[in-house]
Amino acid sequence: MEVKLSDFKIGNEGVIKIVNGEGKLRRRLFDMGVTPGAHVKLIKKAPLGDPLEVYIRNYLLTLRKSEAALVIMEVNE
Repeated sequence: MEVKLSDFKIGNEGVIKIVNGEGKLRRRLFDMGVTPGAHVKLIKKAPLGDPLEVYIRNYLLTLRKSEAALVIMEVNE
């Protein structure tokens, strides 16, 4: 099943399938390790849902909700 990273609940895990976006934003996500095939786990969400903290490539990364919405995840249930 495909889900946006921004729609994850705390503790959900999946593998990145597609990274949408264009130009500098997409390049920035790639530079931070948000690339297809990477395993991601949602660790925390701020009280209003923005930003999100994810565990990816052996480190914690904080993303804005708008950035997380560009990442399409493959989730096995």
